[in-house]
Amino acid sequence: MNVNTKAFGSLDVDEKLKINFPQGLFGFEDYVEYVLLADEEHKPFYWLQSVDEKEIAFVLIDPFLFRKDYEANITDEELAEIGITSPEKIQIYAIVTIPQDGSPMTANLQGPIVINEENMTAKQAILSDMKWKTRHDILAELNGKG
Repeated sequence: MNVNTKAFGSLDVDEKLKINFPQGLFGFEDYVEYVLLADEEHKPFYWLQSVDEKEIAFVLIDPFLFRKDYEANITDEELAEIGITSPEKIQIYAIVTIPQDGSPMTANLQGPIVINEENMTAKQAILSDMKWKTRHDILAELNGKG
């Protein structure tokens, strides 16, 4: 399938890589089909690109890269919503905010993206653990200051 992307222009993407968010993302509930694209020039970041609207794209990062102690305690009910029966089949990402004013780049660890890699269904969870905030300074935490 052809996907018009915000970061890479028009791309041919295997239909099998399409991820369905039945409830959409918070604030973007009308957009339910996305693809996850690796950003080879800016590792370890990814792009979660809407299939339907090129301007809707999110930068993602694996939260375990900068927070080894990260625990995404997602309820069994939430996992069942996207058909997860085995924790080995889960991918978890955090949405990254890159401010244009030069302030620190942050990751939302309170609202992780959870992908069932078996059926390519996903959701954005909201964690109840107050340890995880919507703005974790990625570089500070990589340097052990977070």
